[in-house]
This record gives sequence, C-alpha cells and structure tokens, in this order.
Amino acid sequence: MELDLQPIKLQGVSEERPLVIAGPCSAETEEQVMTTATALAKNGIKIFRAGIWKPRTKPGGFEGVGEPGLEWMKRVKAETGMYVTTEVANSRHVEAALKAGIDLLWIGARTSANPFAMQEIADALKGVDIPVLVKNPVNPDLELWIGAMERLNNAGIKRLAAIHRGFTSSEKKIYRNMPLWHIPIELRRRIPALPIICDPSHIGGKRELIAPLCQQAMDMGFDGLIIESHCAPDTAWSDAAQQVTPDILDYILNLLVIREVTYTTESLSELRKQIDACDESLIQELAKRMRVAREIGTYKKEHNMAIVQTGRYNEILEKRGSQGALCGLGSEFVRIVFEAIHSESVRQQLEILNK
Repeated sequence: MELDLQPIKLQGVSEERPLVIAGPCSAETEEQVMTTATALAKNGIKIFRAGIWKPRTKPGGFEGVGEPGLEWMKRVKAETGMYVTTEVANSRHVEAALKAGIDLLWIGARTSANPFAMQEIADALKGVDIPVLVKNPVNPDLELWIGAMERLNNAGIKRLAAIHRGFTSSEKKIYRNMPLWHIPIELRRRIPALPIICDPSHIGGKRELIAPLCQQAMDMGFDGLIIESHCAPDTAWSDAAQQVTPDILDYILNLLVIREVTYTTESLSELRKQIDACDESLIQELAKRMRVAREIGTYKKEHNMAIVQTGRYNEILEKRGSQGALCGLGSEFVRIVFEAIHSESVRQQLEILNK
C-alpha cells in the first residue's frame, strides 16, 4: 500500500514525539474556549482542538454550536498563537472551516466509514494544502480506514495522519471503545510513513484511563496524542467523563516515557533471532496439526459425519484456555488463537468433504 505523503510540519511545533493536540470535546461558549485554550497554551500545547459540529448517534443531544464557534477558534489563534483544528463531516463544514482559517482538519469515525461522505470531503479539498487527520471507522475495518485516506490522497491531500480512537463493541468492557492495537500496528506495517495519533479519550471513555493509554501509545511508537481537555470537565456539555483539566493533562504528559522507535542493540537482535526460531517452530507445528485435521476430515467423510463437532470444540477451548493460563498467557489471547486454528481446520476439512 502506497500513499503520496509529506510530513505534517507546523512552524514552531517540535517534530519530536509526541505531537500533542488538546482541547475540549465541544466548543460550548466563547469563555469556555478561551479559558481552556489560554491554560493549554501556558502549559506549552501548540495545537488546540474543539468540536464545532458534533455528530451524535441519537438526536436531542448537544450537536455543537456550529459556525459561530469558528469565530472563537479565530480568537484562539490570534490571542494564543496556537494552531487550531476541528472535525468536518461534509463539504459545507470544510468550506466554513477553511474560510475561518482552521489550520488542520480531522474526520470522525462515523464519517470515515461512509465512502460517499469521504468523497464529498475529498472533492471539497481539491487544490487545498492542509493537514487532515482521519479517525478509524467505528467498526474494525482496516481497508475502510485506508480507503478513506486514499480518497483524500487522490484529491491531492499529502499531509495525512491516522487517528486511532478505538472500535465500538457491544460487550461491556473496561474501555469505551476497544483499542484492538493490532489494527493500527498493521496500518503502520502497510504504510510506514503515515503518522499515527492516539485518541486515549475516546478509547478509554474515563479520565483515569487516559494516562496509561497515552503511555501504551508511546510504547508502541505512535507519533502523537489527541486528548480532550476542558477547563471544567465535570460540567462539560458532551463526554464529560473522558475530559481532563489542562493542569492534569500537563501532569500526564510530564510523566510519559518516550522510547526510541528505531534504535536496535546487538542483544535485541539476538533476542529477535530467538523469536524468529520460535515462529518457525510454530508454523511447523501448525502444519503438522493441519495434516492431522485433514486425516480427521477424511474419516468424517468416510463415515458421513458433520465437520463441526460442537462438544469437541468447546472441550478444546476450555482445556487450552486452562493450559495457557498455567503458562502465563491471557485467556482471551488463547481463545482467539484456537478459534483461528479451529476455523482453518474446518476450512481444510470442508475441502476434503466436498472433493
């Protein structure tokens, strides 16, 4: 996968990790915007974010102040010297934001999942040189995420970045949106030059989760953070539980440990060789297991048996989960691995049954 990319360089903003974008979920009042921006600027934040239009799943909630809020963003620029960014969801938003001198745009999770909306935004941005940050779609669909960025790139937008904000889950979990870190990691593998920014506010959904999520993002080599910060978060008009004050944000950022991304020692190279050897052994053992699965498939065909034997499948998941726990492996990890192994076994047995 190749995109024609250029670095997101902003005068006066350090290129060292992490790039930090901060501000309230929503622009509520001019006083709230200016109070928050002034405090963030005092603490060294260079890019201010605030939602002007707020796409809400259900009607009746606060959906943003609209274009009047852009005047407040202009005042932030004039009085603090910060760059400003907001979310756009259609061509009208783009035109209004550009007219107001917004420096960066971001595209939300609902919009990035809609190819028609993405193409409308891409068409509105033709001939414009502005950084655009694209959040992952609500569902864990990497191709859809990449496709959204491809549409912008095809329209001439070269200063692109991805925002990892987690993925919606119907299950009750500790996180508001499941991180599913393997998806942005795969995005990095496919498009190494694409900056990836983590949104710990939307992943966590709770302010107490922001600090550990920021550190996880840095540990995995992410390029930046976009964090919701409000001068009075408990009274915020939207997403109050996941916002922190500018001073708490400053405390969190000062605690971050920023690790090298590319530095490799000789000792690490040796350990990686051991990983490679383990992986080769795993592949060989999996191939051996599939040979046995095919023999079972032949037996089932000869005796007119159904491929999936639910009792046996449940037994495997339970036993392997217990064995994995004894070896220090997470039960969820073991379950996912053996679900994938079972799926491949079924596929291979179906080939035999249908010959």
